[in-house]
Amino acid sequence: MDERTKDSEMSDVTVIGLGEMGAALAAAFLRGQLRVTLWNRTPARATPLIAEGGVLAPDAAAAVAASPVVVVCVSDYAATRSILEREDVAAALRGKLLVQLSTGTPKEARELGAWAAARGVDYLDGAILAWPSQIGGATTVILVAGAEATRRRAEPLLRRLAGGLTAMGEELGASSALFAAVLAYLAGRWIGVCHGALVCEAEGLSVAAYGGLLADLAVILGQDAKHMGEVIATGEFADPESTLRTAGADIGRLVQHADEARINAELPRFAAGLFARAVAAGHGAEEHAALIKILRAAPA
Repeated sequence: MDERTKDSEMSDVTVIGLGEMGAALAAAFLRGQLRVTLWNRTPARATPLIAEGGVLAPDAAAAVAASPVVVVCVSDYAATRSILEREDVAAALRGKLLVQLSTGTPKEARELGAWAAARGVDYLDGAILAWPSQIGGATTVILVAGAEATRRRAEPLLRRLAGGLTAMGEELGASSALFAAVLAYLAGRWIGVCHGALVCEAEGLSVAAYGGLLADLAVILGQDAKHMGEVIATGEFADPESTLRTAGADIGRLVQHADEARINAELPRFAAGLFARAVAAGHGAEEHAALIKILRAAPA
């Protein structure tokens, strides 16, 4: 069989992992009229995608062998490695392009990249900043780190997943690192929204209306996040519109309200403690972002 015949029989991309996100990735490729090979530990998850034209491989090695590009989106890097490190799968990967879109740490990204390089596998490490329903959107963001030539080769394929495909440079841990930074923000936001809902419930206010108000404030809150990033980057914490001491006093009143309303006070107590430490350290007249000075201290 000559190479042209062989290539004509290959699919364009293989997707390993068909959870909510992996299935969304595969569906976006199929909408783009690509030939897609699928594999998942639970084959039944592939059924809707097969109906759209996807082809289910009998095992992971066959899935990898079927395409020049292999996209992996499973629960974490440990799950990824448990699939890829099988002898038959690793052998099938040689000479392919592996795009890792599972969630992990920068250290795990660098280690998987080294494993791939040692086996003759081109590697890109990505992080998805979107929900499954947003995959394929013009503004959807996926961060991608890896060698520039490899990224450019994969870019037309990956832009079918995210119009906001963002190059993070060649340091393989960069995508995971920025994902972790965004997740840190989201963790505080999710907890804060829930505490705000407790406040509304305790005081007889509409939680739905509260959510709508936060949506209306999104532009202002986004500007504040940008401002905080600039302040921390430049170290210019002086002359704020609102001081860390003032904000700390307001947050202290959240603790008072929680006690009065007999609602959970874990979040405001934690936040008030951080602000109090920052004030005690002499940062009370500075920007709210001066909290970073407390957080930079070595952990106990």
